Amino acid sequence: MKANVLEAPDTSITWKEVETPTLAAGEVLVKIKTAGLNRRDYWISIGKYASLKYPIILGSDGAGIVAELGEGVDTAWLNKEVIINPSNNWGDNPNFQGKDFKILGLPDDGTFAEYVKTRAEYLYHKPAYLSWEQAAAFPLAGLTAYRALFTKAQAKKGDTVLISGVGGGTGVFALQWAIAAGCRVFVTSGSGEKIEQARQLGALAGVNYKSQDWAEELHHLAGGFDIIIDSALGEGFAKFPDLCKPGGRMVYFGATAGDMPAIPGRKVYWKQLQILGTTMGTTEDFKAMLSFMDEHKVVPVIDEVYSLSEAGKAIQKMGTSSHFGNIVLKA
Repeated sequence: MKANVLEAPDTSITWKEVETPTLAAGEVLVKIKTAGLNRRDYWISIGKYASLKYPIILGSDGAGIVAELGEGVDTAWLNKEVIINPSNNWGDNPNFQGKDFKILGLPDDGTFAEYVKTRAEYLYHKPAYLSWEQAAAFPLAGLTAYRALFTKAQAKKGDTVLISGVGGGTGVFALQWAIAAGCRVFVTSGSGEKIEQARQLGALAGVNYKSQDWAEELHHLAGGFDIIIDSALGEGFAKFPDLCKPGGRMVYFGATAGDMPAIPGRKVYWKQLQILGTTMGTTEDFKAMLSFMDEHKVVPVIDEVYSLSEAGKAIQKMGTSSHFGNIVLKA
């Protein structure tokens, strides 16, 4: 088969012949129709990610057709249209992942290839209302956003929610989930165009976080937030306790802008605020996300589609942060 192979950090990804994976008991081989990019793929490609190994075939998200079954797998899966849950080996405790947890695409070879292997337990039927491109766009980012918003922040109809740094796949999913749930949603972005795109999806308003008085603008617009979803940390995080209503929840799943800054601790305890970290999600979170999507018929936002052989080019675009929504590869 052919695959996009990253031989070392900061090198070109090569579309080349590699061995087709050999299946063990309980595993399946999926012929990839579409694969979705995540920020994780970009960080791995430049060598800024934990537990790196090379060569590696990147890609956590994929949709395709089951082509081969390992021993013990139900034969009903053969030739079925599927999506793959990239959150593997979560463990027994729903509150945190166990020591054997891993994400498809590192350390195991991922979906940027003609075929990918995974365990049958991570297969789910492709949502019938989604195109192949849409089906590959949501598993990792959608799961991360779903757990942050619902499992961690316990969002409910009528809550006022801030999505900080909307634009990438996870932020856009958090926006879509919150709107579908009946929340009042506001956003920040460094791009006026992305703020307008978020408004078109249902956000009530947004502010540019590059403005000196962005926090004051948000407070004026929304009057305070029940939930803040963030993927960057950095200096701006220090403003969030002031923006939260009493009992507010601040959930974050990334640190692209730096570590957590000094925050006004007295306000955190006096206002009964919660600061919650999260990563990916459990099998139960994934199933709940699929049910939520089907109920509300949420359609992932696709920014651009590349050929499967153009993973390197697609990752370069992701590195510019110019996209809104998801970048997809198509076989």
